[in-house]
Amino acid sequence: MYQQVLDPVAGSLAWSSLVAGLPLLVLFVLLGVLRMTAWVASLVSLVLAVVIAVAVYGMPVGQALLAGTEGAAFGFFPILWIVINAIWVFQMTVETGHFDVLRRSFARVSDDQRIQAIIIAFSFGALIEALAGFGTPVAVTSVMLIALGFKPLKAAVLALTANTAPVAFGAMATPIITLGKVTGLSGDTLGAMVGRQTPILAVFVPLALVAIVDGRRGLRETWPVALVCGIVFAVAQYATSNFVSVPLADVVASLLSAAAVVAVVRVWRPRRPYTQPAVVAGGAADEPTPEFAERVARPDARPEIVRAYAPYAIIIVVFVICQLPPVKSLLDKATFVVKWPGLHLLNAKGDTLALPTFTLNLLTTPGTQMLVAGALTMAALRLPALRALKAYGATLHQLRWAIVTVMAVLALAFVMNASGQTITLGTWMAGAGAAFALFSPILGWLGVAVTGSDTSSNSLFGALQVSAARQAGLPEVLMAAANSSGGVLGKMISPQNLAIAAAAVGLNGKEGDIFRRVIVWSLVFLVFLCALSALQASPVLSWMIA
Repeated sequence: MYQQVLDPVAGSLAWSSLVAGLPLLVLFVLLGVLRMTAWVASLVSLVLAVVIAVAVYGMPVGQALLAGTEGAAFGFFPILWIVINAIWVFQMTVETGHFDVLRRSFARVSDDQRIQAIIIAFSFGALIEALAGFGTPVAVTSVMLIALGFKPLKAAVLALTANTAPVAFGAMATPIITLGKVTGLSGDTLGAMVGRQTPILAVFVPLALVAIVDGRRGLRETWPVALVCGIVFAVAQYATSNFVSVPLADVVASLLSAAAVVAVVRVWRPRRPYTQPAVVAGGAADEPTPEFAERVARPDARPEIVRAYAPYAIIIVVFVICQLPPVKSLLDKATFVVKWPGLHLLNAKGDTLALPTFTLNLLTTPGTQMLVAGALTMAALRLPALRALKAYGATLHQLRWAIVTVMAVLALAFVMNASGQTITLGTWMAGAGAAFALFSPILGWLGVAVTGSDTSSNSLFGALQVSAARQAGLPEVLMAAANSSGGVLGKMISPQNLAIAAAAVGLNGKEGDIFRRVIVWSLVFLVFLCALSALQASPVLSWMIA
């Protein structure tokens, strides 16, 4: 049995926080400054977290190691289970040649990569986030961008940056539902409040994507499309979360924003389309050639186009069916909740922690649903079982280092959470008093940066946010919502998502390069959200509080 201690260093929360934050600091320095391979950086940081847990926090070695094993298991299931099957679907399209058909089809909708980035990374990515979450949109949209000739690094950065505004309502609003459970606040009220924060962020995300693709020139030439997309998404997300249904916020917003972009492109196009030739690592896509341009001009046969789009249509249909209440209830019968063997944890007050509880949701996890979608895709593409198995083996080989990275990062997160390192950081920040309104989103950002999940961050810090709000006389619903809204900005720098993006585009070992490209956007948006949270807590924007 281990009971957490929040201030093990000289009885000081401040000094304890400095020590507790070392594993994260080391991880990001190794990735972003020293450019160390992600799996090595993750293992080094994991070892450091275990040492601090044992030597500073007094956690028994056995308990620290058990917490790490639970984290590693959670990293594989459900997170890697989703990503492996998502990439497998992509590999089958490559195997059958429908990857190139899809590439040519998208090129006919718009040959401007700036517009393609908005439609695929933002709108389609938001739809996948709404239905699945947990890294799935990063894996799917990054390879779709590669299909259009984007360079691997740019495709990864676009997929990660776009995966922000939709995250709080991802997986049918699972983060919001979880936040409601741990805080005791109404999920509908929390969803409405988050719907008054993230939509404002969503207005600017498509503009950021255009800037990533083509810098200032891209903003100058395509801002009307980006702005229309952002505004339509924002209005739809706000209206749906406040007046219709919190779980459907991203579904409605993603579909309407995509439709708005297509409508605008039909009547207005940039004078000079932007297309950057790219040679993709691993041979997933070749540099566009005159022959490719000729094929774009000469449409593929309709049945082949239908088959090329079929895998993504199948994914959407399978996920929607599995979210229907009767079906979800039936699938839930294959969910088992077990206590992690030998792991016994108490919080600082002496209450039993829920961390050792491991949920094995065999059929409701998006990973299994993606596997079903993969089997249906195999039939739709008329791919023999042997070749499909070969594609699965190629997927596992492609993701081998990402698997190590994600499992190590989640082991690190669980060790930090179990020993009390993470809650030490949160409690210290919560002591800021009235100024906590400014720092509240940072806590959510930190939680997602560590765990890679807005749901996990809300579980970790949701109750703490409400407690800090009471002590400081701040609106509880605002601080709880700020945790989830701030968390969406930590998604793009989370090592597990960096590893997923790198593996998807064939840049294993280059996670540090991706990190340096996205950290700026993460921090810029975080500063904006912190300012919004502070203003909403003040008389200036207090009318926005649900």
